[in-house]
Amino acid sequence: MQHDLRNLQQVRGCDNRSRVTRRDFVKTTFATSTGVAGCLLGRSALADSGMSPVIDTHMHVWAADVKRFPFRHPYQPEMRSAKIGATLERLIQEMDAFGITHCILVQTIYHGWDNTYTAYCVRKFPKRFQGHGLIDPTDPQVADKLEYWMTEHGLAGMRFSPLYYQNGQHGGDAWLTAPAHHRLWKTAEKLKAVFNFFIGPNQLPVLGTMAARYPDVRVVVDHLGQMDLAADDAESQIRKLLAVARFPNVFVKVSELSSVSKSRTYPFADAYPTIRRVYDAFGPDRLLWGTGYPGAVRAAYNRPNVTDELAMIRKHIPFLTADDRQKILGENAARIWRIPVGKPESK
Repeated sequence: MQHDLRNLQQVRGCDNRSRVTRRDFVKTTFATSTGVAGCLLGRSALADSGMSPVIDTHMHVWAADVKRFPFRHPYQPEMRSAKIGATLERLIQEMDAFGITHCILVQTIYHGWDNTYTAYCVRKFPKRFQGHGLIDPTDPQVADKLEYWMTEHGLAGMRFSPLYYQNGQHGGDAWLTAPAHHRLWKTAEKLKAVFNFFIGPNQLPVLGTMAARYPDVRVVVDHLGQMDLAADDAESQIRKLLAVARFPNVFVKVSELSSVSKSRTYPFADAYPTIRRVYDAFGPDRLLWGTGYPGAVRAAYNRPNVTDELAMIRKHIPFLTADDRQKILGENAARIWRIPVGKPESK
C-alpha cells in the first residue's frame, strides 16, 4: 500500500491541478466506479480480473531521444524538439496510477510520417498498446505504406487529418476520394485496419461516402468531428456529424470538449445536450473515450487532468447509464481494436 500511495503522489506532480478547483486526488480516485481495485491493480490486471477495461483511445506520445527518433514535422520543418515531454515512460506511470488498462497510441505530427516511435512503444508493451501511424495522404503509394506499417511494424491502423487540408491548405483535401485512397481503403479491408480521422464538419459528408463504400473498414471520428458549439453554424456542424451515424462502421470519440464547448470550462456542461444528440444517433455502442496526452502536457494543451477526464464519463454526463459508461470507457474500444479483455480461461 505504501508503494501504491507513493506512485499516486508521483503522478500528482506531473498532472495539472491548477486550472480548476480539484477534489482530493486519492479520495476521488478511490471513489471511482472501479474503486480501490481499479486504482491499485493498474497494468492489465483489471482485464485479468474480469473487470471492465479502461481504454484511452486517443493518446499522443513523443520521444525524448530525438537522435534516435527525430522530429520530422511536415508542416513546421523547423520544429526539432518539444518543450514538454510526453514519453512512453510518463504514460505508463500515469496508466498504472489511474487504472487505465490500455491506450490507443496515435502518432503525433511532431514525428511526421515516420511512425518508428509509435511502433517502438507498441512493441515494448504489446498487451497494453495498439498503435495508429500517420501517412502522407498525398502520397500515391499510401496503400503500400499502410500495409508496410501494419505488417512489418504491428500497427493497428492509421490516422488521417483532412482538417489540415481544408480550404486548399497544403494542396487541398481532394485526396479523400482519390484513386490512391480507394486502393487504401481496399487494403484496409484486407488488413482489418482501423482508421481514425481528424476531420472538420464540412468534410464529414465525403468521409461518409467512403465509409458507405467500404463498410468493413472501422472508422473513428476524432473529437466529435471538431465541431465548435460557439460558431454561428454550430447547428449545421452538428447535423453533419449526426448524418454519418447511418453508417454502422463509423464511431465517434467524445473527446476534446475543451475546444468543442462554448464555455471551454470543465466539466463542459453546455456541450451535454449536443452529446445527447450524438448519443441518440450513434448509440452507446459507438462512442469512445480519449484524452490526448500524458502528464503535464495536458495543461499545456488546455486538457483536463486524468481524474477529471474519467469523472466526466463516470459522473458528470447525466444521461449515461452504468452500462453506457463501461462501454464508452473501454468495452467499445476493446471490440473495435480486438483487445482481449476479461478473466482468462482456466487451464
